[in-house]
Amino acid sequence: MRVSASGHSFTDIACTDDVMLRLDALDRVLSSDGPLVEVAAGITLHRLGKELADRGLAMENQGDIDRQQLAGAISTATHGTGAGYPNLSAQVIALRLVTADGEVRELSAESDADAFRAARVGLGALGVITRVTLRCVPLFTLQRLDLPRSLDETLDALDERVASNDHFEFYGFPYTGRVMTRESERSDRDVEQTEPWKRWLNDVVAENAIPAAIFRLGRAAPGIIPALNRRVVPLMQPSKVVDHAYRVYASRRNIPFTEMEYGIPREAAAEAIRRVIDLIERRGLAVAMPYEVRFTKGDDAHLSTAAGRDTCYIAVHQYRGMDFDAYFRGVERIMDDYGGRPHWGKRHFQTAATLAPRYPDWDAFQAIRHRLDPDGVFTNDHTERVLGPASGS
Repeated sequence: MRVSASGHSFTDIACTDDVMLRLDALDRVLSSDGPLVEVAAGITLHRLGKELADRGLAMENQGDIDRQQLAGAISTATHGTGAGYPNLSAQVIALRLVTADGEVRELSAESDADAFRAARVGLGALGVITRVTLRCVPLFTLQRLDLPRSLDETLDALDERVASNDHFEFYGFPYTGRVMTRESERSDRDVEQTEPWKRWLNDVVAENAIPAAIFRLGRAAPGIIPALNRRVVPLMQPSKVVDHAYRVYASRRNIPFTEMEYGIPREAAAEAIRRVIDLIERRGLAVAMPYEVRFTKGDDAHLSTAAGRDTCYIAVHQYRGMDFDAYFRGVERIMDDYGGRPHWGKRHFQTAATLAPRYPDWDAFQAIRHRLDPDGVFTNDHTERVLGPASGS
């Protein structure tokens, strides 16, 4: 049995020839008590943001896509950016897990600390999450500034920029030496309304339609990608948004692509990024889509990609229909040098044997897996590859 959430994952993590369970009907906020909110696990992050805002609350942090269901997002260690903020699973203070024997288990740090740390990022291998209790914060505003800069300038001041902004990330463009930085500050200031046509022009045209046309052109004529990028990137302009956080974090993503992302120790960020750029440009890889760089605080979930360390995330993308194998494998070899941990919902080529040494609590997770699912009910080909076979499968 596998649970399928929104289908946002780039892997076959939810695939099965047996029973696939969907949680779409579990899509409500169930109760709230101050900052603690109990939520049905099938709710999307998009709906959750609106529901929390109606109650004067917000998630502490979230990523730049909000179409995922909550259970899938936390189970794969989905994250946003911000050096002081861990991933989504760290905002969970309790969850309800239905295990293979049909037992309903209420897990928290108080009730069963080891199982709770395992289930927060469980890849669907321990049972079915049906309810989640989140620790929320008062509704707040984000002021986001998008600024074009040079890559060298950004990397030379990387530690300073990460430390001086509540949320910092950047998108880099191969063959140009240019990036677009995104700096966001939290506040209680009033929202600055953007005229609907201006938002549509930015979200639909500037960030989706025009790039999609460029990527299609690059797919048709890969050899022109370096020149194409160098001509287009100088046209990028600064922009500013001031709105409630849940409407600022998430961006519209209509462009079809595939993705790989790795979490590495934060202190290795600049060196690793330079190596990724060198790989692309030295080998002349046909890469028109930008790479993305984000940062989070470490946490304590057994299989979190940021377990025990402050983390830099480097994500690489390839447009639909273009070869990604050489690019992604080359980047993965670089990330291996830093003990890189792949995002559980995105492409990678690792196995349980290569992943186990990268997680200090790997054996503890496997012990919980054996205890909660001894017969391998929640095992599929993907979990066998990345976690190893369950004891009874």
